[in-house]
Order: sequence, then structure tokens, then C-alpha cells
Amino acid sequence: MVEQETHRLDAVFHALGDATRRQMLRALTGGERSVSQLAEPFDMSLAAASKHIKVLEKAGLIRREVRWRTHTCRLEPGPLAGAHDWLGFYERFWTDRLDVLDALLREENAGKPTAEPKEGDKT
Repeated sequence: MVEQETHRLDAVFHALGDATRRQMLRALTGGERSVSQLAEPFDMSLAAASKHIKVLEKAGLIRREVRWRTHTCRLEPGPLAGAHDWLGFYERFWTDRLDVLDALLREENAGKPTAEPKEGDKT
């Protein structure tokens, strides 16, 4: 079970590691799009766009349906929740560390006397 989750998370981060795929996902937040609509903003062939879409499908981030001759894609947000949870652990880790640093800096600044303004300085 853990190995399967690790594989899924690896696939999600691999898919998110490419700017084109991230922009395709962003476009899908507005609703379903055809492969040609997803490819349109980029200087790429439909074959190249299809390769990006396959990576997103493999990661479970999108679902593609064939309606007649049109391939329609829609966002599947579930795997993003897993990535968010994984990142959340590190967010808490760094937030805790930054809070400690903030406290230390405030403590250090509290112990320093304030400097008197020099003549000619604006206050």
C-alpha cells in the first residue's frame, strides 16, 4: 500500500515538474477542455500535447474521454490532495523553524540599545 502511494506521489510530482503541464492543469480548473484547446496556447503539435496529457493521466490528475472524434479532458483533483498533504508536513516543519528564528531575532533585538539619531538625520 505504501509503495503504491509512493509511486502515485512520484507520478504527481513528475507531472507537476513541467511548466506546460502545470498550465494545462490550470486551464482545466475552468472546466473541460479538448486536447486541441489545451495545446492551443503552446507552440506544439497535437502529438506533443497528447504526450503531456498522457503524463497527467498517468498521475491521475486528469481524465480523458473520447466523444466522437474529440478527446475531452477534465481535472481530477484527488491526487493533488495527496501532494498537498505531503507538502504540508514540510510546511509545518519550516514554519516551526522560522518561528524559532523569529523569536531569537526578537530576543536579540530587545537586548540592543536603540541608537540616537545623528544630527542631520531625518526622523
